[in-house]
Amino acid sequence: MDHIHLTGIRAYGYTGYLPEERVLGQWFEVDLTLWLDLSQAGHSDRLEDTLDYRSVIQTVKHLIQTAQFALVERLASAIATAILDPEVSPPSLNRVQVRLTKLAAPIPDFAGKITISLTRDRL
Repeated sequence: MDHIHLTGIRAYGYTGYLPEERVLGQWFEVDLTLWLDLSQAGHSDRLEDTLDYRSVIQTVKHLIQTAQFALVERLASAIATAILDPEVSPPSLNRVQVRLTKLAAPIPDFAGKITISLTRDRL
């Protein structure tokens, strides 16, 4: 199966377990892998025969900026569900992997990143 990878989608959002995370916010980064058949687009050279990346990127950014979940797992799941919505992606998109990274988690003595990775299929 063919893939499209969209990486480095960044937005400022208000998801986090601690109350100050939902008030002050923080940066998130999303990488996506999208499974779909690209053979028709490979022959036709028409945008209508593939996935319009712009709508997917806008959907991800909008969710990060407006959602206020306690858990990043919930935000990652909401992103996957939104991308699989037929209003956002073509019927040929049958699977999405979301890798959501919290770039600066408020954990004492921890300078790393936290990444949630999940894969969802269109039913």
